Amino acid sequence: MVQIKVLNLYSGIGGNRKLWKDVEVTAVENNISIARIYQDFFPQDKVIVTDAHKYLLKHYKEFDFIWSSPPCPTHSRMRKMGVATKSYSAKYPNMKLYEEILFLQHFSKSKWVVENVISFYEPLIKPVKLNRHYIWSNFIISKKKFKYGGDIRKGLPSELQKIKGVNIDKYKLKGRRKDSIIRSYINPKLGLHIFNCAFKEIQKVLK
Repeated sequence: MVQIKVLNLYSGIGGNRKLWKDVEVTAVENNISIARIYQDFFPQDKVIVTDAHKYLLKHYKEFDFIWSSPPCPTHSRMRKMGVATKSYSAKYPNMKLYEEILFLQHFSKSKWVVENVISFYEPLIKPVKLNRHYIWSNFIISKKKFKYGGDIRKGLPSELQKIKGVNIDKYKLKGRRKDSIIRSYINPKLGLHIFNCAFKEIQKVLK
């Protein structure tokens, strides 16, 4: 069976990738501690520790499917609320998100997805809203709801891990809090649904 060549950018620990089958995955993550967890979870994948934004620019032609989840904190509603309560400092929204969307829209011939949080502002490019995510893509993504087995607003890593069905207790991390990593862990069923929309569901032409 011919495997689909996938580029998984800003891969984290791979929630989006968990249920994909018949794939040859190259995962890119810039935090070596997180990359090691991903490699443990998916030993068959090629894991590269580098800047995902730069890697996309150089290698986008090599893949059948590209998934990108650029850093989201500067776009989140939590950031805006945090600024209002003086819990966070105000920051410019990271425009790498829109750089990648525009780049893929105009230059990529593969199927592609860019995922991010629901932003505190009206998106500059219209996405599809799927659960707690904004999704930009070059194929039709059907609406579907995905639930975890509990309240993901729980704060303790142990509670979040139980709800999301993943455990990273044995790993030591540098540069990221465990609760942050678990919060950003994408529901594997959502990841599979989007992948199936790209390759297994009847597609209509996007205009």
